[in-house]
Amino acid sequence: MRDLAPDHALAAELAGGAGELLVALRAELTEAGADPSTLKAEGDARSHEWLMDQLAVRAPGDAVLSEEGSDDDRRLGAPAVWIVDPLDGTREFSEVGRSDWAVHVALCIDGTCPVGAVALPAAGRTLATPSPPAPTWAEGAELRLVVSRTRPPAAAVALAERLGGELVAMGSAGAKAMAVVLGDADIYVHTGGQYEWDSAAPAAVAAAAGLHVSRVDGRPLRYNNPDPYLPDLLICRPDLAAAVLEALAEVLEDDPPVAERR
Repeated sequence: MRDLAPDHALAAELAGGAGELLVALRAELTEAGADPSTLKAEGDARSHEWLMDQLAVRAPGDAVLSEEGSDDDRRLGAPAVWIVDPLDGTREFSEVGRSDWAVHVALCIDGTCPVGAVALPAAGRTLATPSPPAPTWAEGAELRLVVSRTRPPAAAVALAERLGGELVAMGSAGAKAMAVVLGDADIYVHTGGQYEWDSAAPAAVAAAAGLHVSRVDGRPLRYNNPDPYLPDLLICRPDLAAAVLEALAEVLEDDPPVAERR
């Protein structure tokens, strides 16, 4: 049985370290007058390179699946696989002043992710397993559903209408998930297409915080699949899970989502 304590610490350290690198890089490139496309490309590349170098030294026996790296089928037979998104929310990273971007670092063992960290670098904060903050929500307040600021899923819009909730637009998947963990939102539902690196670390942190985490039909999330496409996700307050899943089933029956690969 693997002792996960060092892995929890490593995930938090790596997510936070990559975040610090990105904050400095963003300031440097902005000062130099770089355009948004350069910010996106350099942010993705520099964070990926740093994380790969760190994992090669700190976890040399583990496999890695990164959004910015070439996939290697040998990960499918590996007992432990790090799943990382070096910069989640590149659009937001390239827009100076926006804070809704993140770094995701998770460890997958036997299809699940018991270890994860999500850095919110612009806020100077990293939330990580095994002990993220316990979320608290205001009683009687209108439900808040965080959705993509550029591609809000029709299912989320319909769900908000059914539950009488308010839509809150936000960038990175990690930022949206952490909004629920921090008690700034109640529900995060996504049906527009994602990959394992989009949800692995956020789902791990949310589950450790006691939130409901699943596919939108209630099935568990499974990781390190041959095809890393994992198109949908639900993170919400545990007391809302039954009502949200019931409403989602009705919404998706009326209008099944078309999750496009990005």
